Amino acid sequence: MTSLIELRELTVELPTAGGWVRPVDEVSLRIEAGGALGLVGESGSGKTMLALALMGLLPEGARVKGAVLLAGDDAQTTQDRSSGTPHLAVEDGAVNLAAMRGEEEWREIRGRRIAMVFQEPMTALNPVMRVGKQVAEAVRAHNPRMSGAEVKRRAIEALERAAVPEPGLRARQYPHELSGGLRQRALIAMAIAAGEPDAMGGRNPRSTQRLLIADEPTTALDVTVQKQILELLAELRRTLGLSLLFITHDLAVVAQVADRVAVMYAGRVVEEGPAAEVLRAPRHPYTEGLLRASPTLKRGGLVAIPGTVPVLGALPPGCAFEPRCAKRVEECQRAVPEMRAAGDGHEARCILV
Repeated sequence: MTSLIELRELTVELPTAGGWVRPVDEVSLRIEAGGALGLVGESGSGKTMLALALMGLLPEGARVKGAVLLAGDDAQTTQDRSSGTPHLAVEDGAVNLAAMRGEEEWREIRGRRIAMVFQEPMTALNPVMRVGKQVAEAVRAHNPRMSGAEVKRRAIEALERAAVPEPGLRARQYPHELSGGLRQRALIAMAIAAGEPDAMGGRNPRSTQRLLIADEPTTALDVTVQKQILELLAELRRTLGLSLLFITHDLAVVAQVADRVAVMYAGRVVEEGPAAEVLRAPRHPYTEGLLRASPTLKRGGLVAIPGTVPVLGALPPGCAFEPRCAKRVEECQRAVPEMRAAGDGHEARCILV
């Protein structure tokens, strides 16, 4: 398969009172066109910061190193749309998002090529604006010459595609009038509404070249609604040809939606491979710990990982997981281990592999 987006040693640095820290540290990943990658890890592992880097929404003062290559909808077409701006870096026939400068360039990518469903729908949605108008804003942002009637029609169409019942009625309501599941669907509608004009009906072949980032989209939802949201994302992948980056801390959810899984810890990817293999036979002690800490039907089977995620400004000199690892040896303290092959397309950052 062809890669839609490839991260090459992506590093994000943030200024703090104690100096610069790296919430994303030399991350290299690929997401195939039409594929789904599950990004897993505890809070503070760097998952959301990585997603914000892909969206160009990092905090002010952040520094980005490495490359994020976005293929498809060819780079020349995107460069033409941006009036040939010299800052739009093209590498290996793809746009390098890590070299993007300014909102004008990002407007051609954000929403149109990469969209994000944020974690908290009640805070992501404007509480004093009707839902339909918020979806319509996403449409108009990329189609400024479109008539008001057409914008409204596409907003309703997006809500309908996101499986919002009675979309015309819901469009006239405010976020507080919707349930948690409907608010999440409204966010999904906003994400898919901002694509190419013909992509809504699945008629545009370039609709296969879009990435949807879902950041903990099922958090705080009951299991029935959670299942419906996961099924909706799978349906959108199929009908719109979307690629999916699914961020979660729930390994059980990842097993349902992802083709591949990447596990992050303290800003680095510590294991990556086919979802079924990683969940069946994890090779990094941290992944093993996450699986043991996941709820099961077995009584008394829950085992917490001891300790806490280290502070980014005071990481240990060797493996970041070493202080919490039951399998640690003296060599783990000497240097950060490299990713090692653990099977076909399966790697782990552990000297025991």
